[in-house]
Amino acid sequence: MATAISANKAELLAIADSVAREKLIDREIVIEAMEDAIQRAAKTRYGAENDIRAKIDPRSGDLRLWRVVEVVEQVENYFTQISPADAEKLQKGAQIGDFIVDPLPPIEFGRIQAQASKQIIFQKVRDAERERQYAEFKDRAGEIITGVVKRVEFGHVVVDLGRAEGVIRRDQQIPREVVRVGDRIRSLILKVAREVRGPQIFLSRAHPDFMKKLFAQEVPEIYDGVIEIKAAARDPGSRAKIGVISRDSSIDPVGACVGMKGSRVQAVVQEMQGEKIDIIPWSPDVATFVVNALQPAHVARVVIDEDDERIEVVVPDDQLSLAIGRRGQNVRLASQLTGKAIDILTEADASEKRQKEFVERSAMFEAELDVDETLAQLLVAEGFGTLEEVAYVDSAELSTIEGFDEDLAAELQSRAQEALDRKEAANREERSALGVEDALLELPYMTEAMLVTLGKAGIRTLDDIGDLATDELVAKRKAEPRRRGEAGPRTQRSEDKGGVLADYGLSEDQGNEIIMAARTAAGWFADAPDETGEVASADGEQ
Repeated sequence: MATAISANKAELLAIADSVAREKLIDREIVIEAMEDAIQRAAKTRYGAENDIRAKIDPRSGDLRLWRVVEVVEQVENYFTQISPADAEKLQKGAQIGDFIVDPLPPIEFGRIQAQASKQIIFQKVRDAERERQYAEFKDRAGEIITGVVKRVEFGHVVVDLGRAEGVIRRDQQIPREVVRVGDRIRSLILKVAREVRGPQIFLSRAHPDFMKKLFAQEVPEIYDGVIEIKAAARDPGSRAKIGVISRDSSIDPVGACVGMKGSRVQAVVQEMQGEKIDIIPWSPDVATFVVNALQPAHVARVVIDEDDERIEVVVPDDQLSLAIGRRGQNVRLASQLTGKAIDILTEADASEKRQKEFVERSAMFEAELDVDETLAQLLVAEGFGTLEEVAYVDSAELSTIEGFDEDLAAELQSRAQEALDRKEAANREERSALGVEDALLELPYMTEAMLVTLGKAGIRTLDDIGDLATDELVAKRKAEPRRRGEAGPRTQRSEDKGGVLADYGLSEDQGNEIIMAARTAAGWFADAPDETGEVASADGEQ
């Protein structure tokens, strides 16, 4: 065996052991990398066409090098095949179809071969190290980990985690937090992604779960599951809210999270760079939870619109700015915490709004039902707001209104039906004038009023609807905090970013159904392959 190999058998194994310990990978992987490097060097020496194998004994360090050839009757490739006569010289009793091992003499490593082998080993070890890092961290998303700041690149913080590196992207950092190289830093493992250049470990200090995990570390009752954080919302670096509930009635969840003289919550606040934290009791009752979430403001009344998933909160005049918070922060966090859009009105605003709605609904009933003002106002006072409610409510409910009898209830329902029919006819006429196809009326959930809305938006054919995405058709309009000086609701501003039919209460699934029905009716799938794999033409022929 050549000096380059035979004289250093023990050294080969020592190198393999050292690399395996340093990179925290299996020793066998390092030895396999060495074998692969030797195989490639041997192919360079004896010819790349040969099937050459190398094997290092993991105990002694001995290297065996051989060529594998197949015994065939007629040799076509002299590099990988051998005749029966020649095979007999290498192995007695060799038969056609057998694979014969042809030992090769050891090779000398020149400078080029040594450098190439070194690169191969480095690459194999690097790949194994990346795989080890991914396997170690892939199931740890959601954990808090401590590392040392290694460098700051383009605003992103690279953290040394000991066995790997993580990155805190700019949008996952706490605003205005000063981070220096060498600082120890705690962060949440947000995601671990397998990429070409190795596993990417994304960390966060701005995610609400980071705050929840910090509380779990500081509050034993949360770690033990006695207290649960049901919801959390953050404005990183400024303010946060968490909703907590206790499974033990003898333990106050808010007091346990605050700790003696605020020691527990202060430990979390310091880690989050002074971020103020409101700890509020969670409640399964949405109205109660909203009232708690808007603390420290006092709430006079809560009105929930379950259809729109909006909540109207009425507060005293002197509590308005406190409820909204600086730049809408308090109501924004409360909205994130409850998962509901919140509109805040003063008592004067609420009274004005109710009065306006009362007048509008009364006028609508007067005109559509042809009744006097007193009767129209009585209907509104009893909670009726639309013609549909009057037309389709149980007649017994109408007749129980003071001053009403069965005959009057029946007459009002008949007039409401006639008014709805008139509106339907007017919508049909307007829809025709807009050029909307009759075929659209056959689509699920579609009404004449919806078709008028579509026509005004320039959507007049099945193909027009088929071209839409679901959010373009039914997505609800987004609500944003009202800016200073804007009119309208005190905390929310509706922007026309919703779908064309956003005001009709259709769900995403219903929107998908409408679009797919339009595409089917328009014949988009007529040329799709059938179960036999053949394509059907429009007239049914194949």
